[in-house]
Amino acid sequence: MSQSDVTHTQATNLIHHELIHLPSSIQSYGVLLALSPQLKILQVSNNTQEFLGKEPHHLLDQPLGTLLNAEQVKAIESFFQQEEGYVNSFKLSIQTLKGEQYFDGIAHRTGSTVILELEPTDSLNQISFLSFHALATEAIAKMRNTSNLSDFLHLVVSEVQKVTDYDRVMVYQFNNVGAGTVVAEVKRSDLSPLLGLHYPATDIPQQARELYKRCLLRFIPDMNTPTVEVIAAENLETHSTPIDLSLSVLRSTHPCCVEYHQNMGVAAILVISLIKEQKLWGLIACHHLTPKYIPYETRKICEFLGQIVSLELEHKVNQSELDYKIKLQSLQADFIESISKADNFREALVNPKPRLLDVVNAQGAAVCLDNDITLVAATPNIEEVRTLIEWVDTQISDNLFSTDSLPKLYPEAIAFKDTASGLLLLRISKVRRYYILWFRPEVIQTINWAGQPNESIQINADGSMTLCPRASFELWQETVRLTSLAWMSCELDSAIALRNAIVGIVLSKADELAKINQELERSNRELASFAFAASHDLKEPLRGIYNYSNVLLEDYAPLLDEDGVEYLQTVVSLSIRMETLINSLLRLSLLGQTQLNLQATDFNELLHQVINVIRASRSPAQLDIRISKPLPTIECDPVLVSEVFSNLIINALKYNDKPDKWVEIGYLDINEQLEKRLLQHQQQTLVPVVFYVQDNGIGIPEHHHQNIFKLFKRLHSQEKYGGGTGAGLAISKKIVERHGGHIWVESIVGIGSVFYFTLSNDVK
Repeated sequence: MSQSDVTHTQATNLIHHELIHLPSSIQSYGVLLALSPQLKILQVSNNTQEFLGKEPHHLLDQPLGTLLNAEQVKAIESFFQQEEGYVNSFKLSIQTLKGEQYFDGIAHRTGSTVILELEPTDSLNQISFLSFHALATEAIAKMRNTSNLSDFLHLVVSEVQKVTDYDRVMVYQFNNVGAGTVVAEVKRSDLSPLLGLHYPATDIPQQARELYKRCLLRFIPDMNTPTVEVIAAENLETHSTPIDLSLSVLRSTHPCCVEYHQNMGVAAILVISLIKEQKLWGLIACHHLTPKYIPYETRKICEFLGQIVSLELEHKVNQSELDYKIKLQSLQADFIESISKADNFREALVNPKPRLLDVVNAQGAAVCLDNDITLVAATPNIEEVRTLIEWVDTQISDNLFSTDSLPKLYPEAIAFKDTASGLLLLRISKVRRYYILWFRPEVIQTINWAGQPNESIQINADGSMTLCPRASFELWQETVRLTSLAWMSCELDSAIALRNAIVGIVLSKADELAKINQELERSNRELASFAFAASHDLKEPLRGIYNYSNVLLEDYAPLLDEDGVEYLQTVVSLSIRMETLINSLLRLSLLGQTQLNLQATDFNELLHQVINVIRASRSPAQLDIRISKPLPTIECDPVLVSEVFSNLIINALKYNDKPDKWVEIGYLDINEQLEKRLLQHQQQTLVPVVFYVQDNGIGIPEHHHQNIFKLFKRLHSQEKYGGGTGAGLAISKKIVERHGGHIWVESIVGIGSVFYFTLSNDVK
């Protein structure tokens, strides 16, 4: 991790309280007046005698008309109708003891106050449009004809130096934490180069960066000149507080900034803000080793050039970056198309291997679908990835997260820095644990700093820290470890586009499934009707077979030999079993046709009744039925749900070969449900209650977990474990699904089984 990352956080903590836009003073090369809506002078800089020939106390609380003529006053008055942030300038003439004096007047509104600043000038003549055009047009044409970003920035500094004649002109680019780098430079031949040097965030703190974003040009002609106090009339207490000088041309310089530039040997600066996509991208910083005054009109030309450069930055994208972005988009389109056509989502993501890596230019990836994790190329091992995902679950809430220094946030990552110093995380679902993680290895870098970055943070005797200007700007090299190549914005965009596409594909698949389900529902209704009719019609001939077989056994048994009697007994037994099967089939078909009798049901009372019925047919010694905690009240059909509990409890007791059989009934809390990944429907706003019936029985092999819910499916012979039709679980499944719920099993052979089911998400 780099030094700039460390100092950025510390600097934020140290200077967040500094109100550098309220300095209560100005630079000495002009005059400032603060005006009320009635055009009275509320506050004034303490140098009016020098420029205007009047003492400050002779101006305070006086009408502006005592200083300016009526036409000039009317022009100033119009600023009370302007929006805040609007700044304009005009020429003024003021009668002083020295005769008529000329000024550049710069005015803007802040709240209910208009700030008027006056800079002395030689005449009332404005710079002509043609002169302005001549100064700016050639520079603009050259800049627009340069496509390469590096060449463009070097042309910018050259053109600005032509206009300003400063000793050094640089383009200073900010990174994402506020640190900066000199990316273009033109200078006097005897000065040491600063091109390529890095500067920590503390050199231009956050509040200063905010001011540069609001006020596009900052001019300090002489760092060594004392500031001038802004004062208010004694009887104007409401106006004696410092005024907001964010947009002031004359705003004084913070002592730290003065000392910083003095340490650099700089006496005068001109700084032009560069705004790209409404963010402070960088600065055109002009340094002069001796005091240097530039007329206001020339500074306006520089500000105009800065705005042109800002606009061009929107378009001057490095060609190789543009080509790379187009390449990513092409790879992404092919990848998404293949996913949309695939039947197996996971396989489509990871095969063939390079595609998942190419969409963000990663060296490794992990696809996590719940507990199923697939690794691709160079990654940490499976357990390291699993532990990392557990950390992500608790620490990262965003759908997209990236870092080029994972060990800085997650110290355990030091163990696998060679494969995963950089992490790009994409959360596909907030309900299911669906992630894609991309990895980049450590890249050891050497950073050239202009002086030791931490020198600006002074540790006091009490352990507190103070921000102070750095004294040295000599080359200082830092070796950065535990850091990967940074993730580019176009790579992050590619990851987000992949997520959006996957969500779109899932929704499209869901629409297709909905249509299929509608057709299946119609077919199921027809099948249920057929099953009911067929089962009902079969019972009559079956009853005849049963009755006539019994008549033969009772009246004609002496006439039959032993085999004949056995055959007839078998017919009777099979008739009974077939009637049981038909009754089960009828029961299942009726479940699909009858309306649910929904009502608020206390499950404690319902389960008490079910257990009493079971106890009536079994020895008390055989029953160890436990209820883990009081059960909730749910809206359901109590008769049908009683049947679900009855079937599950009876099965739990039946399929148990332990000497001490037990059954536990309860429900999961929210955290347990999340742990078991039981949320099936992302669109639900409430979490359904998950009930369970657990036993210590024989268990069910995993490959039979779905089969046991099929009608008449038994895993054992008719003679084992008390027989049965194999319809109980199928009927239970039908009842649960009629309630809009879901039923499933988790089981370990020889240990026992747990049957889970949900009914609805309406807890009463």
